[in-house]
Amino acid sequence: MMKFLLWLLLLAVCWPLALMALIAWPVVWLLLLPFRLLGIAVEGVFALLRAIVMLPARLLGGGPKVQPS
Repeated sequence: MMKFLLWLLLLAVCWPLALMALIAWPVVWLLLLPFRLLGIAVEGVFALLRAIVMLPARLLGGGPKVQPS
């Protein structure tokens, strides 16, 4: 009987939190979306800069050596 009462208490306490999380998660996801897009753009800029800096070494043959099979 005590277990049942604890389950009822847990149900009474947690269902509002679960409902709030269900409603709040899409809103939080939408708020964080611009930051994700900004992160993708910054990552692309860094990849471009790395490619530009490494271009002379690649042209001179400084890339990784591939062993022929």
